[in-house]
Amino acid sequence: MITAFVLVHAAADSIPETAQAIADLDGVAEVYSCAGNVDLIAVVKVREHEHLADVIAGGLSKVPGVRQTDTHIAFRSYSSRDVEEGFSVGQD
Repeated sequence: MITAFVLVHAAADSIPETAQAIADLDGVAEVYSCAGNVDLIAVVKVREHEHLADVIAGGLSKVPGVRQTDTHIAFRSYSSRDVEEGFSVGQD
């Protein structure tokens, strides 16, 4: 599974509608509204690298209200358990 995080700048007057439209796209797992330099963060999950273009360039970036996107592709995921186990290596 390939995961990408898409940082979305959206029109201020339509953030909830834009977020819902993005969330309704195939390949989008979650959308978060947030404070900071971006308005929304979309989590895209696809099986093949080529599908990223379909979801992001072909769908997400064309949603009304989307002004700009910045995509970050994940290489590896870590959970709190993974981190704890990594720090305990060799402590037995």
